[in-house]
Amino acid sequence: MQTMTFAIREINQRSDLLPKLRLGFHIRDSCDEVPVSLKASLLLVNGQPGHTAIGNGSLEAVGEHYGKGDLISLGSRSPVSGCADVTRSPSPVIIGDASSGVSMALLRSLGPFQIPLVSYFASCSCLSEQTEFPMFMRTMPSDAFQVRALARLVSHFGWTWVGVIGEESDYARFAVQLFLQESSLYGVCAAYVHHFPVVLSQQPLDKLLDIIQGSSSKVILNFCSESEVQSIMGAIRQRNITGIQWITSEAWATAKSLWEEFGDLLSGTLGFGIRRAEVIPGLKQHLSRLRPSNIQDSAFLTELWEETLNCRLNGSVNTHSHMVNHLDRKPCSGMEDINDVYSAFSDVSQLRVSYNVYKAVYLVAHALQRMSDCEAGQGPFVNGICANPQSLEPWQLFHYMKNTKFSILGEKVDFDRNGDPIASYDLINWRREQDGSLRLLKVGFYDASLSPELSLVVNKSAIQWPVGQQAVRSVCSESCPSGKRVARRKGKPVCCFDCVTCAEGEVSNKTDSLECTRCPDHMWPNDMRNLCLPKNVEFLSYKEPMAFGISFALCISCLLAKTLVVLMAFRATLPGSGVMKWFGPNQQRASVLLCTVVQGSICLIWLLTYPPFTHSNTGYLRNTIIIECATGSEVGFWCVLGYIGLLACLCFFMAFLAPVPILCVAK
Repeated sequence: MQTMTFAIREINQRSDLLPKLRLGFHIRDSCDEVPVSLKASLLLVNGQPGHTAIGNGSLEAVGEHYGKGDLISLGSRSPVSGCADVTRSPSPVIIGDASSGVSMALLRSLGPFQIPLVSYFASCSCLSEQTEFPMFMRTMPSDAFQVRALARLVSHFGWTWVGVIGEESDYARFAVQLFLQESSLYGVCAAYVHHFPVVLSQQPLDKLLDIIQGSSSKVILNFCSESEVQSIMGAIRQRNITGIQWITSEAWATAKSLWEEFGDLLSGTLGFGIRRAEVIPGLKQHLSRLRPSNIQDSAFLTELWEETLNCRLNGSVNTHSHMVNHLDRKPCSGMEDINDVYSAFSDVSQLRVSYNVYKAVYLVAHALQRMSDCEAGQGPFVNGICANPQSLEPWQLFHYMKNTKFSILGEKVDFDRNGDPIASYDLINWRREQDGSLRLLKVGFYDASLSPELSLVVNKSAIQWPVGQQAVRSVCSESCPSGKRVARRKGKPVCCFDCVTCAEGEVSNKTDSLECTRCPDHMWPNDMRNLCLPKNVEFLSYKEPMAFGISFALCISCLLAKTLVVLMAFRATLPGSGVMKWFGPNQQRASVLLCTVVQGSICLIWLLTYPPFTHSNTGYLRNTIIIECATGSEVGFWCVLGYIGLLACLCFFMAFLAPVPILCVAK
């Protein structure tokens, strides 16, 4: 709220932005409840903001206590107009609500009025649906970017078994659904998904903790607000559950109030917070000027003063108290100074949501400036008409807002066609300092405008972990080493599997291989089955006996020639026979040569047409290659054998024809 009033006063004092216009505003408490928000918004858009006109940056609050979100309506007024004119005129734009669910209800109700709604903290991706919410913009990135960053983060640390919990709200349901879809692309599985009521009683708390204790997951992603985290942490402490790596959504990534009571459980927490402004010049001084004299009419600021300093202002309009009855507090002396006491109000080290409010106000201001700069006849509306900033229609202002780009504090602010800003998050680590205090340390970032491989940057060395010096392991099944493959478990998530050794002849050379690769025929797996090695080679050595067709033909030809000579020798004993002259030594050599030449000719033809070749036999022995001689031409092979067989048969036949000599011994 104070950042909003500061931004408006800053703009009204500038001469380079809206020099002819001044901005006015009204603030209403939404109490984070739909009925209260609807009532407040209808008052704003109907030009009846309340009993008292708001001028010069003063505040008026409706409601007995403040909630998570406020509705801020902005309106332009000319220098000559009075506060009464602002009271009667409808608000052309509303900045709010902080809650996605409340924002959706407001947009549906304000649809007929065509009133633009600019949220500074509603992140539900459902609000990007322009057909359903055409008058919505925000300075808060959509959850579609946040869950993409969270999926990248858990994948980066190898956390494939993650518990996902969230409150029962539109924000959490859409965020959880998007995370499950996005994380599956990185091989991340949900160990469980559970939604719990926004108001946590003991029964839903017990159910939640039973689920957490019954799971092997050590990493839990929690989509909820700060108050629900407080209830969950209290129950976790009662059950003495430790060693959990908490991943925060942006809703509680910077909730410092949790640290004092649950610092021992939240140390090492990681999460993405919306982009932080290093400093908003002049804001700290603006906050430090808070005095009783200028807060008397504001229930918001009165409550802040009384709760922080534990005293009651004279004529206080605050009727709400937390642990101490506001009527029992001692009166304030007037000497109190809110700067003497530490409070989240004066802490400007984490300007995140406040920075979004600051940008939302400047978005409206720059849109009004563009509207003021419009030249007659060149306007964006029918017939080149320009809108009049002093009597504008809300839909005309929204047209300029959708097309406005500006720079603020060194950052370029731009919006996509859905009215969403370009997402940029800080990766925050909850670190315990030596004195026990909390330090929200930026250990990386996610920038959706960069390419996917560069969008996430993490400084691992700067991270403080919940247990030990390194990240916890959270997996359903340990990785399968090389030499084994993943075997899915039926009915279980893909992250739950068994490791099966590769079959014979197959290897895997990487971790978590889905299948094994068969080795080439000339190779065989090693004992670890992660590498293919050359098989042993066996073959006939030249030193061993080797049979050749020509050699056989030569030998049998010699036998045939000698057998024929013996046969002819017996027949030559007959009177008058001269046959032996044809079987002399020369004739015998000639017959052997002739028979051998025939075999040689057959072999030559075989070699010239389809010669024998070596063949590697890999199927006989699994780890050995036997080099064999393939015949090549089957006809040539059988001709060689047939010719040898023919010579052998002739030799055998002639041996039977030769007479057997009988030796007779006389007595």
